[in-house]
Amino acid sequence: MATVPEGDTRERLVCTDCGFILYSNPKVMVGSVAHWQESILLVRRDIEPRKGFWTLPADFMENNETTEEGARREAREESGAELEFDHLLAVYNIPRISQVQVIYAARLVSPHVYAGHETSEVGLFAWDDIPWGELAFPSVRWALNHWREARDSGDIAARTNPAGETGDYR
Repeated sequence: MATVPEGDTRERLVCTDCGFILYSNPKVMVGSVAHWQESILLVRRDIEPRKGFWTLPADFMENNETTEEGARREAREESGAELEFDHLLAVYNIPRISQVQVIYAARLVSPHVYAGHETSEVGLFAWDDIPWGELAFPSVRWALNHWREARDSGDIAARTNPAGETGDYR
């Protein structure tokens, strides 16, 4: 039954027999803006949502892994890429879909990448060749722009959502 448990401030699902409280919390996504020299790695999604659109190698964290381990795993699974991290690039809050996205700036160990089981294609794109109109999610655009801003300015402080942006689909 949905009720506000004693000492809580939000409605939760509570078992009327044993009192177990089911907490529904945000999902953490991890990923990276990875580059090889002046080219950025993007993967074309072969799954919904936004199948056929380009994105960063990223997805949900697994239990018992760090954010860095998750970002490495996702890059490997989606593109065969091996990464060396430069710094934490951004933490994006997307409350509409209960997500927190942790994005790293990274370098590819090698330019040899391939499509994984959730991707139909991978590409290394020069900045001017990024398919901006075919990006899957607003946070991909944010991360790409934040990566370039950090690279150009030397300011590696982690970024957050651009002012007024909440991550709604275009």
